[in-house]
Amino acid sequence: MTLIEVLGFGVVVLLAMALLHGYLWWRLVRGTTRPGRTRRRLTLLTAVLALLPTLAVVLRGRVPMGVAAPLDWVGYTWLGLAFYLFLAVLATEPIRVALRLFRRSREAGAARAAETQLSRRRFLALGAGVVAVGVAGTGVALANSAPVVRRVPIRIPRLDPALAGLRIVTFSDGHLSATYGGRRFERLVETVNAQRPDVVAIVGDLVDGDVEELREDAAPLADLVSDQGVFFVTGNHEYFVDTAGWLAHLPTLGIDVLRNERVPIRRGGASFDLAGIDDRTAAASGLPGHGADLDAALDGRDDDVPVVLLAHQPVQVEQARAAGVDLQLSGHTHGGQLWPFDYAVLLDQPAVEGWSQQGDTQLYVTAGAGYWGPPMRVGARPEVTVIELQPGDPVRPRR
Repeated sequence: MTLIEVLGFGVVVLLAMALLHGYLWWRLVRGTTRPGRTRRRLTLLTAVLALLPTLAVVLRGRVPMGVAAPLDWVGYTWLGLAFYLFLAVLATEPIRVALRLFRRSREAGAARAAETQLSRRRFLALGAGVVAVGVAGTGVALANSAPVVRRVPIRIPRLDPALAGLRIVTFSDGHLSATYGGRRFERLVETVNAQRPDVVAIVGDLVDGDVEELREDAAPLADLVSDQGVFFVTGNHEYFVDTAGWLAHLPTLGIDVLRNERVPIRRGGASFDLAGIDDRTAAASGLPGHGADLDAALDGRDDDVPVVLLAHQPVQVEQARAAGVDLQLSGHTHGGQLWPFDYAVLLDQPAVEGWSQQGDTQLYVTAGAGYWGPPMRVGARPEVTVIELQPGDPVRPRR
């Protein structure tokens, strides 16, 4: 991003933070305190808290990891808490209205009524705070917990019976960064290996920093064990960092990067094509030769052989469906990460998580292993998915 783009993005983020924190100040500071020293101090604290997430977003990748780590932990954790505090306070608005109407119908004295109103506001603010801390705290615990393993049998009509039971273990959205890596990522790799994969598929957004910053955090990838290989496709976040550096480094860890190409996966004399394409944002990155090109990936293939496509964003299934792809594996959505953002995701993507049928193409969206922004997950636990291929007509898998 150019300096002008960074500044423009910073202004947008700052405006959003101002609106969010302005509402919280109005309800939690102005509405619960009298004019004076306490209100002034809380007002200053609110302004500082509003700046922290802004700095964390704007300075990501532009300051040393030693500076970014504490700023990201504090700024993003507060952002997640502030979001749920906003929802909790917003939910009290009908109660405020009802209490105001009740107070007017039983008006006693101005001073006593004002004191009662202040006490009620404080009680509601305290209740909202307890709820927000509880939800955000649970989200932090879940985001940093071991990933759940989801076993999903998927039936493909053209699959040779000799391939029945073949396991593709997939995960996405590791988002290695100042706040995610180390033992948690080692645990993810151990979880993948424990599934005894035939194929490992990493469907994008693996990193949120350059190779020199995250070399040690990414090192456990070299420990992945698979009968037929470990494969990776880019996500949108790979284009926010040193893309070329990572695409050169990943093969040194034993990972095959699929960029608009395919490889055969064989068992005996049977096979299927495993294809991978760039993220849909790749063309806008300005990097020569980057951009999703499914036609190039499938060019010259045998139409009688099934195709499993790795594509970071679920919306890329539109191209897959038109090309006759049997199964697409995606990530990107984090399963919503912070409820109720899963509803917002559907404005841009055809699915948030899990299996769906998109025309003749089956789509599975894994909920992701890491997180972006707030180090918390609410309503979407970190996930490793074991796709077990079976021949036969598609049916909705049981979860």
